[in-house]
Amino acid sequence: MARGSDASASAAVPASDRLRRIERCIKENLKNIASTLLQTASAPGFLGQLFGWQQDGISALTLAIPIATTTSQHLPQAFFARPAEQVAPELIGCLLVKRQADGELLWGVIVETEAYCQSEPACHGHRRLSPSNETLFGEPGRFYVYVSYGIHHCVNVVTGRSDWANGVLLRAVAIPGEPERLAAGPALLARCFGINRSHDAQLVHPDRGLWIARRPFELAGLDAADLMQASRIGISQGQDIPWRWYWRASRSVSKRAKGDRQPPLR
Repeated sequence: MARGSDASASAAVPASDRLRRIERCIKENLKNIASTLLQTASAPGFLGQLFGWQQDGISALTLAIPIATTTSQHLPQAFFARPAEQVAPELIGCLLVKRQADGELLWGVIVETEAYCQSEPACHGHRRLSPSNETLFGEPGRFYVYVSYGIHHCVNVVTGRSDWANGVLLRAVAIPGEPERLAAGPALLARCFGINRSHDAQLVHPDRGLWIARRPFELAGLDAADLMQASRIGISQGQDIPWRWYWRASRSVSKRAKGDRQPPLR
């Protein structure tokens, strides 16, 4: 009897009402699904998993790093007043920081560098000083930005001394919370940070809105054993000089040395 009554009651409900009930049920379910998706999407690494991105192996560490925003935390000019091959490995683990138009800071950990010196053929200033490379002959502690293949910007820091071409190319940066390959290469790095020829010869200093901060406390223990020293990339001369350094633990390196396997995600 109960089943028959239920069936009769159901049949008595107009079709339009049943459709409205179904519609309300669907809307409620969609709201629940949307809420769940939003909560999931806000979790670290979700978008990377969804679209095939992978987070750099050091992201968990760098997310906890307090940004060095005070003037006392940026690298002083004296830090750069040394040969490029000394400065380059010591820049690994330091922070490239840019103050954006809205005041927010864009930053990342430098994970790969290359050194260049006037005495070797791969350096832009090897042959002579010219209008396009004169910054490289200037005082240390300034950015040297040039255009590669007529389209890509590459960011360097002048090192050594004035009147002697010397500099370090910033090859790759790991940006916490972003796809690991986002700034894995000179052109990608420049694009991510919006660095172009207008930044050429600019002092590496917070007052100018673009600077390099010291290694934070969490990364202060980096030493030679944590770095890989290898040959430089994309040059036709001087390939035998091992003046490229990168952080072994990072998955944001532009190109690993032969035999050096990509570290697993952590």
